[in-house]
Amino acid sequence: ALMSKRNIATEDRPRVKVECLRLLATLRLDPARMQLISGFVDSYLKLNESENRLFVEQIATIKPEEKEEVMQIVTSWMEEGIEIGRQEGRQEGRQEGRQESLVQLILRQLAWRFGQLAPDIEERISGLNISQLEVLGLEMLAFENLDNLRVWLTKIEQKTDELDSDRAED
Repeated sequence: ALMSKRNIATEDRPRVKVECLRLLATLRLDPARMQLISGFVDSYLKLNESENRLFVEQIATIKPEEKEEVMQIVTSWMEEGIEIGRQEGRQEGRQEGRQESLVQLILRQLAWRFGQLAPDIEERISGLNISQLEVLGLEMLAFENLDNLRVWLTKIEQKTDELDSDRAED
């Protein structure tokens, strides 16, 4: 497991990962320890696309009796990755749904208060993140007309641009 943490030559990375898995498979550890160590190896020895192809090719050359054990470890990584992906996808979906609901609510409230909104205003509001939408939901109570909204949106967009340029410099 520690070998996966070391600086390994790029061309050796797939072979090292295969060998770590072969060794791990021969140890016959309990599932919890196996998952802990294999997770460590997978986390610290991430392979890029070309390295992953070599990794798969090298797994194919393992003796059949070892290959089955190694493939069980690799399969558990994949299952764990899929579950993590599902959880992240659900979280993202909830965030997007919440954001879309806030946008629609704010657009309806503004249209009720000031009449039909121009498409550029709707587009600018749709581009706001959740925290900006929450602030707008409160701030718009003080708006006397659409010009107040335009000024507010311009200020938010300027702040966002400043933050983006600061991040780009870092």
